[in-house]
Amino acid sequence: MIREKLVQKEIGARADFRWRSHDISRIEGLSDAVFAFAVTLLVVSLEVPKTFTELAATMRGFGAFATSFALLFIIWFNQYKFFRRYGLQDNLTVCLNGALLFVVLFYVYPLKFLFSYLINVLTGGHGEVRLPNGNFELMVEGNQMATLMVIFGVGYVAVFSVFILLHLHAYHKRTKLALNELELFDTRNSIQESGLNCCIAVLSICLAVFGGRYSGLSGPAYMLTAIVLTVNGTIMGRRRRALEKLAASDAPALNQ
Repeated sequence: MIREKLVQKEIGARADFRWRSHDISRIEGLSDAVFAFAVTLLVVSLEVPKTFTELAATMRGFGAFATSFALLFIIWFNQYKFFRRYGLQDNLTVCLNGALLFVVLFYVYPLKFLFSYLINVLTGGHGEVRLPNGNFELMVEGNQMATLMVIFGVGYVAVFSVFILLHLHAYHKRTKLALNELELFDTRNSIQESGLNCCIAVLSICLAVFGGRYSGLSGPAYMLTAIVLTVNGTIMGRRRRALEKLAASDAPALNQ
């Protein structure tokens, strides 16, 4: 299992954030199976192409598959780090993890469809798909693009809302988990990062629904993610380093 190999090599670990679980729980085993099934659903075709035309059509779907796979991997890796850091397996954690898996499975096809369309357009296509009868049909017509962005945005908000709730739950159990100041800071930062992702998705949804002639900006709005998270990471990184210095200066005093 990939998760076991990552745990053995301590991938994703930080020296100043103690892992509270090194064993793979049944919750994580189920999660891996669901994520694997979701990736399987992303595959363009389970059959080997019989002609070069079929091979070319399959290769055209690679970009959408790669992008969708990358997003699923980010979600999986964030979930992996959560269970390593906090090791929670109570009822609320199980329910929230189940909600995350439900959203992942439900949004596999909308996710792949959206990126198939976007990559088709960005690579010089007309956003068309070839039907079995040989005719071409537009993948998205009229105001359907706005609806598609709303669907994607709702799923995006749902995923990061679950991560907010998971980390809030861990924060509420900070005494039981014996989280130190740096671990509490990282937990709050994880909540903040997920909240910022939700805000960007809500902005995109608002542009799609109420933007009028600016509704076309609902997609590019997600480009703010890199900017916003970079600025947040820079600011929070400075604060964390200051906290590290404070903790280091307090340690000798406590030992005296």
